[in-house]
Amino acid sequence: MSYIVYLGGINQELEASQIKDSHFEFLGSILGRKERVDEALIYSYNKQFNGFAALLDEEDAAKLAEHPDVVTVIHNKGRKLHTTHSWDFLKLEKNEVIGSSSLWTKAKFGENIIIANLDTGVWHESKSFNDYGYGPIPSKWKGGCENETLVPCNNKLIGAKYYNKGFQARYGKLNSSMNTAHDHEGHGSHTLSTAGGNFVPGVSINGLGTGTAKGGSPRARVAAYKVCWPPTLLGGQCDDADIVKAFESAIHDGVDVISISLGGPPAEYMNDGLAIASFHAVKKGITVVFSAGNDGPTPGSVTNLAPWAITVGASTTDREFQSFLDLANELNLKGLSMSKPLPHSGFYPLINAANAKAENGSMINATLCAEGALDPKKVEGKILVCLRGGNMGRVEKGVVAASAGAAGMILCNAEADGNELIADPHVLPATHITYADGLRLFTYLNSTNEPLGYITQPETALNIKPAPFMAGFSSRGPNTITPEILKPDITAPGVNIIAAYSENEEPVLPYNILSGTSMSCPHVAGVVGLLKSIHPDWSPAAIKSAIMTTANIKDNNGNPMLDENKNEANPFSRGAGDIDPNRAMNPGLVYDSTVNDYLDFLCTRGYNNTIIQKFSDHPYQCLENNSILDFNYPSITVHKLNGTVTVTRRLTNVGPPGIYTVGVKSPAGISVDVKPNILAFGKKGEVQKFELTMKADGTSVIRDYVFGELIWSNGKHYHVKSPIVVSVA
Repeated sequence: MSYIVYLGGINQELEASQIKDSHFEFLGSILGRKERVDEALIYSYNKQFNGFAALLDEEDAAKLAEHPDVVTVIHNKGRKLHTTHSWDFLKLEKNEVIGSSSLWTKAKFGENIIIANLDTGVWHESKSFNDYGYGPIPSKWKGGCENETLVPCNNKLIGAKYYNKGFQARYGKLNSSMNTAHDHEGHGSHTLSTAGGNFVPGVSINGLGTGTAKGGSPRARVAAYKVCWPPTLLGGQCDDADIVKAFESAIHDGVDVISISLGGPPAEYMNDGLAIASFHAVKKGITVVFSAGNDGPTPGSVTNLAPWAITVGASTTDREFQSFLDLANELNLKGLSMSKPLPHSGFYPLINAANAKAENGSMINATLCAEGALDPKKVEGKILVCLRGGNMGRVEKGVVAASAGAAGMILCNAEADGNELIADPHVLPATHITYADGLRLFTYLNSTNEPLGYITQPETALNIKPAPFMAGFSSRGPNTITPEILKPDITAPGVNIIAAYSENEEPVLPYNILSGTSMSCPHVAGVVGLLKSIHPDWSPAAIKSAIMTTANIKDNNGNPMLDENKNEANPFSRGAGDIDPNRAMNPGLVYDSTVNDYLDFLCTRGYNNTIIQKFSDHPYQCLENNSILDFNYPSITVHKLNGTVTVTRRLTNVGPPGIYTVGVKSPAGISVDVKPNILAFGKKGEVQKFELTMKADGTSVIRDYVFGELIWSNGKHYHVKSPIVVSVA
């Protein structure tokens, strides 16, 4: 088995080679013979933090865990991978016209900011990564491209590296042709171009969505770190040891932002390689942006929970690719699709996939259109009705339907999917309908012996209302490791996003449409690049605060954002709200945090001074009477309120002098008192503290979480908003 052995921060007096030698020596003291050490060592982490990854048996791992120099021994985990219009929806442009007040204009489109992406690599041939019109690479850059004959660097794509030793140690050798950062899958190119891809006009898929593709920081320099590989029969995709090595490399190379659209089950921070690596990035002033996961709407499914990183949920935009299902009983059901149209007009016979079951197939597998579960004789020439889910991809179901001879496919949501629809470029004519419309369709199928229908050619529709609403797949809070920290932090467009893709496989798609928190994460990373450009002195915490406290919680109807079932979205799905880039550049006040604040946070988790000193690489004493409720986070969460509790926060002025008055929307059944209720700031950089006291007021029985909002306003431009989340013991 493989493990990550974390020894803490770096001794700045030692060279990387000396630290690597110490790892050989240390491992040798446990394993004995040098040959065993050579075979066991996977990576030495020696540039930004101190540790190594190695193949160890459980007994040796246990010995290392007990050694006084070791902070933690982490079992090496596998992780999974979790646009042309979205920037218009976020008001950086209007009808592809960019105004003088746009954050794009103010930040010079993120010029010379360096964005790193840890993913499946990069399709460097894409126009999104062309370096036409770019000047020299920023002088601070220390990175480059490995195996340049396969993935060459240029003045746009300034870094491309790959890490697969951890993956191979767990799952077996990869073909040597895979030793490249070239993206054979498409996910990494999509996410990287969403964060920092060029302006590329004339992009469309099957003639739909025509427009200019672009990233959030379109003039940024980008670097790809390939850490995800083709899944094996044993599982896997992205391995912790490789991800941690890529983090170390990106920090050393000199990036400004790290975007990482992958994750796994939550773990305590010192047992989470990604949490440890991202802490070292933030310590160097690098903002780290993670996807929240795609396991929604299950409560407590959110992952990537480290409070020093930004965790992003996924929501919709106001654009749809509509394809209607016209039934012979004159019922018309709206669906979404980017597939090609049916070959001829007129009705086609419909068949419920359950009625197309192969002789030896199961009813459940047939209903889900699983491979091998359908009888081609029953399917041939008909439009097949399939149920979404069953650990099968939506497009994969279309492949099964097409191979069985179907003329088309209707994909029906299961109840858990609600109203969430995804426009996919299916391999056959298809459309995707809601759960409610699926029930209407099944009622029709059961009412006649000869059901007939037609799938209309997809068309682009804009100004859809309501928008945004939360994607059903977007993972939800509460935070299962630290309930007092709200996650996700923010939501951003993650449904039906068009961006660059790999052209490695048929059908060749230079640009593709994908959905997931993988797509929303780089939207936020791109905005972070812009904010970093316009505010180079802001800390990662200040940037996070600016994004959270200026977010929108209303849709384009002016009503509260909804979830996939048309219920009001709460902070466990949307975090602080939907990102508003233009407002984030000028938030007025921020909830700032230093490295010491994060160390104080870890003290509240029960880590002792010895561990925290190793982690931080400098002498540190945990404060007495340190409360997690006083951790200076931009949202306020009280878990299991018992009696009266007081929460402390600090606000830093990043705008002009001004007087701010507090406003509170109290959670149901909770009284909230803020002192002082007025804060006066005389200059930029001034810090003011306030206390917020809460208790149950007896007006209602609280059985679950309740939600409210705190707003500091100067009565004019600035409205600094924080979600309030409370549960009662």
